[in-house]
Amino acid sequence: MRDVFTRSRMNFSADDHRHMARALQLAGRGLYTTTPNPRVGCVIVKDGRVVGEGWHARAGTPHAEIHALQQAGEAARGATVYVTLEPCSHHGRTPPCAEALVNAGAARVVAAMHDPNPLVSGAGIDLLTLAGVRADVGLLAAEARALNPGFVSRMTRGRPWLRLKTASTLDGKTALENGSSQWLTGEAARADVQRLRARTCAILTGSGTVLADNPKMTVRDLDIGRQPLRVVVDSTLATPASAAILPALVACHTPDPARRAALEAAGAEIVELPGANGRVDLAALLALLARRGVNELHVEAGAGLNGALFESGLIDEWIAYLAPMAVGDAARGLFATSPLTTLGDASRFRLADLRQLGPDLRLTLLPA
Repeated sequence: MRDVFTRSRMNFSADDHRHMARALQLAGRGLYTTTPNPRVGCVIVKDGRVVGEGWHARAGTPHAEIHALQQAGEAARGATVYVTLEPCSHHGRTPPCAEALVNAGAARVVAAMHDPNPLVSGAGIDLLTLAGVRADVGLLAAEARALNPGFVSRMTRGRPWLRLKTASTLDGKTALENGSSQWLTGEAARADVQRLRARTCAILTGSGTVLADNPKMTVRDLDIGRQPLRVVVDSTLATPASAAILPALVACHTPDPARRAALEAAGAEIVELPGANGRVDLAALLALLARRGVNELHVEAGAGLNGALFESGLIDEWIAYLAPMAVGDAARGLFATSPLTTLGDASRFRLADLRQLGPDLRLTLLPA
């Protein structure tokens, strides 16, 4: 993959920054809908005036550049195009955008970042440059990458961006000893969780959560025109055929034929991913989901699966909701992990964001 940076940030003007910021804002409109494609925005400027804007809404529909070109019309000739991702150069479900920009007569293209796909990165810029279009890359690159962590992860690491969501008391408990947990957090925090679900490609949980709570794991209250793929880690296929989460992808170790048949009859897809100690190979599951176009994977699970992901080093982002209460040592914790002997062995996170939602706190944590 090419370096995301071809011109110094100092060479970009204040107007360049302003128009790219607007392109990023437009890209955000596709937050819930573009999967498995990246979220991309585009602004076309001629003689200091915005003549076209566009954003990618859904896979299979025109890309951001095409929408902006349609709006700009003849004004695109000699214009500067600001786009949050390198224009594509290959024929997929839609024609190449780099070619469309050349044909429209664009004089300059400013891209926030190269396409992270190592098979195609830089090809769009090369096409533009060979056609005589000035191409500058690297303006607000960090912001563009932050908008598409899952797409970048899938292209560069072969696995989705895994976002773990937990809700706990201040003393780190997720439920009382008897399992009671409704409602730990308030309405504002629960609404925020729905927005997290809506932006993801798939929602992952474990069979323990399915058996204890019988959740649907769907997006509610937001009309996004789709539902994320639901995935259950279930080593022994303990999930009942009547589970509300079905139909779902169920990953197991070694399936019992009768249980498998019952779940498949209920609409489940069973995949065998045997790992160590009778458990599902979680890394293999993430690789499988990436091959199916999953960019962002949202996890809502119990201490067992949380702990397994934690110890496997597969958590990319941790969204921790904290309710202002304490329930004592006997209540249930967040992670079931092997005991540590020194604090030096502890996994550490850095705080990327902190905000209050109603009475609760939301911490966004990244591995340190």
